Amino acid sequence: MRNLKLTLAYDGTDFHGWQVQPGRSTIQGALAEALQRVTGSSSIPQGAGRTDAGVHALGQVASFTVAAPIPARNLVIALNDALPPAIRVLSVEEVAPDFHPRVSAKRKTYRYRILRAELCPPFVARYVWHHPYPLDEAAIIAAAALLEGEHDFTSFAAVDPDRSERLAAQEASNLRTIYSSRFERHNDELIYTVTGNGFLHHMVRNLVGTFLLIGRGTLKPADLPRILAARNRSANPGATAPPQGLYLVSVEY
Repeated sequence: MRNLKLTLAYDGTDFHGWQVQPGRSTIQGALAEALQRVTGSSSIPQGAGRTDAGVHALGQVASFTVAAPIPARNLVIALNDALPPAIRVLSVEEVAPDFHPRVSAKRKTYRYRILRAELCPPFVARYVWHHPYPLDEAAIIAAAALLEGEHDFTSFAAVDPDRSERLAAQEASNLRTIYSSRFERHNDELIYTVTGNGFLHHMVRNLVGTFLLIGRGTLKPADLPRILAARNRSANPGATAPPQGLYLVSVEY
């Protein structure tokens, strides 16, 4: 059996997230169907992260095992022919038998796009959070750097109803290390980019929602240590930012 690593990009707008769900269109489900059609294997591909409904990916990683001797380059072509246009396989490579896209991952990078323009063009609306209202962007930029380092991010995590008891036991700690956390202005967009060794359910979207409260003046950057120390989602008044602005950019091994 060959263990193959796939790098994927997808528009998550019309999918109910990554994970297979009965009666619903998902990224994992569409990929599994394409793999079975092309290789004859019924193996379910495993992903580096379970992106939510409406969340996009520029560099999601998945793996699956297959006995078929199809060359990797041919698999890229065949899978893209079998997949819906919203999902593209960027590359396929053979990896060690013990490689697992989630367990083996060392760093992940996410990006969140906030459109600050007065009007949101219709061809952009699926890919940004349109927020044209006044914000102290300097305060947001200053606050982002305060999250770098190792912290318990329970106050920024949502309960994940789909996480199995076994996986919950393996990941009992909500400690995560953030290597880089920054906002940058690019024309009409305020873009948040964060890299860490792992992320909790809805963590990035909850961070963005909290940053916007800082931008509105409801919270101050100095409130972040207090919210982190509480280790309780109810201690954080920040709302969960909508999914369409979020992208899984890359996974490093």
